[in-house]
Amino acid sequence: MWIFGRKGPSGFSACSTAEEVTKGIDGTGLTAIVTGASSGIGTETTRVLALHGVRVVMAVRNTDTGRKAKEAILKEIPNAKIDVMELDLSSMASVRRFASEYNSSGLPLNLLINNAGVMAPPFMLSQDNIELQFATNHLGHFLLTKLLLETMKNTARESHKEGRIVNVSSEGHRFVYREGIRFDKINDESSYTSIYAYGQSKLANILHANELSRRLKEEGVEITANSLHPGAIATNLMRHHSLIDGIVKMFGKYVLKNVPQGAATTCYVALHPQVKGVSGEYFLDSNVSKPTSLAKDAELAKKLWDFSLSLTDPK
Repeated sequence: MWIFGRKGPSGFSACSTAEEVTKGIDGTGLTAIVTGASSGIGTETTRVLALHGVRVVMAVRNTDTGRKAKEAILKEIPNAKIDVMELDLSSMASVRRFASEYNSSGLPLNLLINNAGVMAPPFMLSQDNIELQFATNHLGHFLLTKLLLETMKNTARESHKEGRIVNVSSEGHRFVYREGIRFDKINDESSYTSIYAYGQSKLANILHANELSRRLKEEGVEITANSLHPGAIATNLMRHHSLIDGIVKMFGKYVLKNVPQGAATTCYVALHPQVKGVSGEYFLDSNVSKPTSLAKDAELAKKLWDFSLSLTDPK
């Protein structure tokens, strides 16, 4: 449990939990999709949104694990409105299938929380032959957002409620290859560094939110797009690094956030009235923060947008 940190302008700090930052907020009538909702901060985000009356669709790779997480939440909150749908973000076919099913369901969409991710695995390719971290953490969410955007626009227009897109990034975006995004070497195994590739994918999350925000503002649509760092949390993300994972398990309870603290910034950005109209920002500990200069590079964001379109465009 993280015990340090002073309160920022929002009134919250690194110690604040997801329940604390959403206290008194009524989310009745809102519908959210949370990716990677079957464990860690994804499950806690689902639970807290449901606690406030939000209908939540858990978009998960393993539906059995997702259903177990749903059942655990329903034991605590019997009237929670939760659905489980299959989504594997490393597969564009799976993303397209999910989006098609969702768009056909007739459900509105107010909140899209792009939370799922993999961290620092050995080099491997996705089903679409793209480096796994870039494919899962960025491209899958880029395509998902693109395919669900019309539904979000229609919901915002019809409900007169602001839509919010939330990209869960990381302070890991500070540890990247020199050029930030390696457009010409995305699949270069010989120069692959797992931590830098993770940072690259998390930098892409911020750039995606920023460029999306710019486009939505230009279009005059009442939908915001922001990114955030949830905090250093003892989850299973480091499972590919046994030594680090072991150290985290031994000492993490003293210096890392717990899961309720880790989900706080996501829930704050998704639900809090203080964030109304705020778009294209990077949040840390439920406060606006400053990412790197690369993350604020508008030209890099546009280049990444075009690059992502080219990779996700059906051939």
